[in-house]
Amino acid sequence: MHTLMRITPLALAALAGTAFAAPPAADDGADVQALANQLEQLKSNYAQEVRRLRELDMQVQAMQARLSGKIGPMAPSTATATATATAVEHGSTLQSSPGGEGYASTAAEAQQAKQESRRSVDDVKQQQSALFSRRFTVENSLTYARYDRKQLTLNGFLALDAIFLGNIAIENVESDSLTYNLAARWGVSPNLTLNLDVPYLARRTVYQKGGAGGAAAAIAQEETNGNGLGDIGLSANYRLFGERGWRPETVLTAGVTAPTGRAPYGLDWKVIERDDDDYIRFAVPKEQPTGNGVWQANVGLSMVKTADPAILFANLGYVHSFPRGFSDIDSNPDTVNPGDVKLGGSVYFGAGVAFAFNERTSLSLSFSDRISARASTRFQGGKWMKVIGSDANAASLNLGVTYALNQHTTLVTLLGIGLTPDAPDFTLAFKIPYML
Repeated sequence: MHTLMRITPLALAALAGTAFAAPPAADDGADVQALANQLEQLKSNYAQEVRRLRELDMQVQAMQARLSGKIGPMAPSTATATATATAVEHGSTLQSSPGGEGYASTAAEAQQAKQESRRSVDDVKQQQSALFSRRFTVENSLTYARYDRKQLTLNGFLALDAIFLGNIAIENVESDSLTYNLAARWGVSPNLTLNLDVPYLARRTVYQKGGAGGAAAAIAQEETNGNGLGDIGLSANYRLFGERGWRPETVLTAGVTAPTGRAPYGLDWKVIERDDDDYIRFAVPKEQPTGNGVWQANVGLSMVKTADPAILFANLGYVHSFPRGFSDIDSNPDTVNPGDVKLGGSVYFGAGVAFAFNERTSLSLSFSDRISARASTRFQGGKWMKVIGSDANAASLNLGVTYALNQHTTLVTLLGIGLTPDAPDFTLAFKIPYML
């Protein structure tokens, strides 16, 4: 570093002027060549020192990012070093570009390095709550979910408390769904964002029923499909507290979901099999639904806390469903019974941890659960009746990897593993947020 303090661009210019100010005499050729060699050696040493300064500058910025979760203005010494490096390069005193070696070659690249040093933390916040430092974000996501349910149905009675007399039917439902979601996040202010989610669903469901034709060994199978617009959601995130000391960043979320998708009530049914008494033994919907069919409102809290090298996060919320009337709420294809449907309220919560490996990559591990109360139906002119078996507990274990493709684009991959029968067997999601 002492060599750097003595050798300045002014000194280099003076040496250059001394070497090339006047045409050399024939007997001074050796001296001029020696001075030129010395000048080239000094240039090379100076370039090495500048590269070392840049490396130290980047290391200091990275350490500041890990300690505080954000980068402040550069210290005067590092700012001077960066400015000096830029001036030297613009003067063509460096013969090679250090950009390929991982150093900032311009002031703009140094600023970009500062932004990337906290990128992993920003990406985790973007997925768990909201990122208020971005003016506008467009997110494209694709999610695949797999369901497989088996149910044993007994239609008969026990003789002598041991022998079952009647029909035994094994029902199996296998469902695959693919959801594309277009989301837009608008940062209205440093503490408020508005979010719009527009999903499009494609569903395929296979129904299998044992005991076809009265034979226990026979199995009937039918497949139905459905695709279309899902339920559109509009929500807002408001930052109550920023991260400071032991206190995590806390964000309040409130939103509403509109029943823009195809409702699961009043669908046309396809009768596969009837018995001798014209009783429907096997029927399936002709088309799969793409929405819940009712208006919903939700409110929740999410928290994010950086604890180098980990990022802790948690969320808690409640979803309320509003009653809605339909022209037919009966699952019997032969009858039409209008009435009202009210889905049970849902409580959701989750927690997890993410590890930022570097300025681009982070790995997350989390648990999430959603507990829903029983739904209720009311036929026209009747009373509200609870629907037995409509309550649910869907818990899953989630693994995620986030990778920053560039300054504006991130790739997020999520794998969810169902822990309860009401949760999907597994889900696989890919998200690409583009941040302006």
